[in-house]
Amino acid sequence: MAIINATDSNFAENIKEGVVLVDFWAPWCGPCKMIAPVLEELSGEIEGKANIVKVNVDDNQATASQFGIMSIPTLLLFKDGEVAEKVVGFQPKEALAQLVEKHA
Repeated sequence: MAIINATDSNFAENIKEGVVLVDFWAPWCGPCKMIAPVLEELSGEIEGKANIVKVNVDDNQATASQFGIMSIPTLLLFKDGEVAEKVVGFQPKEALAQLVEKHA
Protein backbone atom coordinates (compact mmCIF):
# COMPACT_ATOMS: atom_id res chain seq x y z
CA MET A 1 0.00 0.00 0.00
CA ALA A 2 1.24 3.46 -0.82
CA ILE A 3 2.08 5.97 1.88
CA ILE A 4 -0.97 7.99 2.89
CA ASN A 5 -0.77 11.76 3.39
CA ALA A 6 -3.19 12.45 6.22
CA THR A 7 -4.79 15.73 7.25
CA ASP A 8 -6.41 17.01 10.43
CA SER A 9 -9.78 16.01 8.99
CA ASN A 10 -8.95 12.38 8.09
CA PHE A 11 -6.19 11.46 10.56
CA ALA A 12 -8.40 9.53 13.01
CA GLU A 13 -9.83 7.45 10.16
CA ASN A 14 -6.32 6.51 8.97
CA ILE A 15 -5.09 5.23 12.35
CA LYS A 16 -8.16 3.51 13.79
CA GLU A 17 -7.41 -0.07 12.67
CA GLY A 18 -4.31 -2.24 12.64
CA VAL A 19 -0.71 -1.12 12.90
CA VAL A 20 0.07 2.33 11.48
CA LEU A 21 3.44 4.10 11.48
CA VAL A 22 2.89 7.86 11.39
CA ASP A 23 5.64 10.26 10.30
CA PHE A 24 5.18 13.85 11.52
CA TRP A 25 7.30 16.00 9.20
CA ALA A 26 7.71 19.39 7.49
CA PRO A 27 9.07 20.36 4.06
CA TRP A 28 11.84 22.53 5.57
CA CYS A 29 13.17 19.76 7.87
CA GLY A 30 16.46 18.19 6.70
CA PRO A 31 16.17 14.91 8.66
CA CYS A 32 12.56 14.61 7.42
CA LYS A 33 13.84 14.69 3.84
CA MET A 34 16.37 11.98 4.74
CA ILE A 35 13.74 9.66 6.24
CA ALA A 36 11.27 10.01 3.33
CA PRO A 37 13.03 7.49 1.00
CA VAL A 38 13.52 5.13 3.97
CA LEU A 39 9.76 5.16 4.56
CA GLU A 40 9.08 4.62 0.84
CA GLU A 41 11.28 1.53 0.85
CA LEU A 42 9.83 0.29 4.14
CA SER A 43 6.25 0.64 2.88
CA GLY A 44 6.87 -2.07 0.29
CA GLU A 45 8.43 -4.39 2.85
CA ILE A 46 5.67 -4.10 5.48
CA GLU A 47 2.74 -4.28 3.07
CA GLY A 48 -0.03 -6.32 4.63
CA LYS A 49 1.40 -5.87 8.14
CA ALA A 50 1.17 -2.12 8.62
CA ASN A 51 0.43 1.15 6.87
CA ILE A 52 2.52 4.30 6.77
CA VAL A 53 0.88 7.69 7.16
CA LYS A 54 2.60 11.07 6.83
CA VAL A 55 1.40 14.27 8.51
CA ASN A 56 2.79 17.65 7.45
CA VAL A 57 2.91 19.54 10.78
CA ASP A 58 2.81 22.95 9.07
CA ASP A 59 -0.49 22.14 7.34
CA ASN A 60 -2.01 20.01 10.12
CA GLN A 61 -1.17 21.76 13.37
CA ALA A 62 -4.20 20.42 15.25
CA THR A 63 -3.08 16.80 14.84
CA ALA A 64 0.54 17.64 15.68
CA SER A 65 -0.61 19.49 18.80
CA GLN A 66 -2.98 16.68 19.82
CA PHE A 67 -0.03 14.28 20.03
CA GLY A 68 2.43 16.77 21.54
CA ILE A 69 4.78 16.81 18.57
CA MET A 70 7.62 19.18 19.51
CA SER A 71 10.45 17.91 17.29
CA ILE A 72 10.41 16.48 13.81
CA PRO A 73 10.67 13.96 12.44
CA THR A 74 8.65 12.22 15.13
CA LEU A 75 7.30 8.77 14.36
CA LEU A 76 4.36 7.37 16.30
CA LEU A 77 3.34 3.76 15.93
CA PHE A 78 -0.38 3.26 16.46
CA LYS A 79 -2.05 -0.06 17.12
CA ASP A 80 -5.84 0.00 16.70
CA GLY A 81 -5.96 3.76 17.24
CA GLU A 82 -3.72 3.91 20.33
CA VAL A 83 -0.11 5.13 20.47
CA ALA A 84 2.12 2.10 21.10
CA GLU A 85 5.57 3.59 20.40
CA LYS A 86 7.20 7.01 19.90
CA VAL A 87 10.54 7.65 18.20
CA VAL A 88 12.06 11.08 17.61
CA GLY A 89 14.66 11.83 14.93
CA PHE A 90 15.99 9.99 11.90
CA GLN A 91 15.83 6.20 12.15
CA PRO A 92 17.38 3.58 9.87
CA LYS A 93 15.00 1.31 7.99
CA GLU A 94 15.98 -1.73 10.06
CA ALA A 95 14.99 0.00 13.32
CA LEU A 96 11.62 1.02 11.89
CA ALA A 97 11.02 -2.48 10.50
CA GLN A 98 11.71 -3.96 13.95
CA LEU A 99 9.30 -1.47 15.51
CA VAL A 100 6.55 -2.56 13.11
CA GLU A 101 7.31 -6.28 13.56
CA LYS A 102 7.07 -5.91 17.33
CA HIS A 103 3.42 -4.85 17.01
CA ALA A 104 2.29 -6.53 13.78
